[in-house]
Amino acid sequence: MSLRATIMAEFHSSSFVDIFSEGGGWKGNHAMLRGTFEGQLRELQDDLLAMGALVDRAIERSIQALADRDVKLAQEIVDDDTLINQAQREIEERCLVLIATQQPMASDLRVIASVSGIATELERMGDHAEGIGKITLMMADQPLLKPLIDIPRMAEKGRSMLRQQLEAFVRRDVEMARSSATEDGEVDALYDQIYRELLVFMMSDPRTISRATHLLWVAHNLERIADRTTNIGERVIFLVTGEVEELNP
Repeated sequence: MSLRATIMAEFHSSSFVDIFSEGGGWKGNHAMLRGTFEGQLRELQDDLLAMGALVDRAIERSIQALADRDVKLAQEIVDDDTLINQAQREIEERCLVLIATQQPMASDLRVIASVSGIATELERMGDHAEGIGKITLMMADQPLLKPLIDIPRMAEKGRSMLRQQLEAFVRRDVEMARSSATEDGEVDALYDQIYRELLVFMMSDPRTISRATHLLWVAHNLERIADRTTNIGERVIFLVTGEVEELNP
């Protein structure tokens, strides 16, 4: 069973199932996928989406564990990060094998390079979700300093940006990649709001410093997740155009 099949057998994320089933840009190109190399290239891209689905779920579960003070779930998130790491290593290895054995032309080489780069970004996003799980474990014996309002909003926005960028990858859609990257400003604004609010707590009552700092770390992880979706958008643009374009400089 392939990595993609293994992951999708464990859970079903409707957003990613839609991307798989629609086929996006691949549907129109399916007739051109001939021979062993083309089939391997398609499977590589499918497995990248499966890895993306796993990261998306890790982010969702990390915020759920934090909100519910669910130590068991938080530990599962930390433990399951090894599966994301394994996916990244497998994809990177297969990319190197394809380059070494198939001597791909320029356009195919860009696909392979983009898949490898996106897999690296996804692995780091998984690390951020794992980090939130570890923070939940660290503060398990403490009540939340405040109701979680903006932190779940940051998480949902980051997950939405991730799905958009992976769909842009599937569809080879430069404008979608650029449009999604502009939403990073909303995540930054939420982070700034959380920072200011927690700073007020800490200044008003030094006894809240530990709990406020933990929540600030959570927000920082979510802010970095959104930044990495922007990096994926840059990879999509390079894939389609062959040019390096910095989004949100």
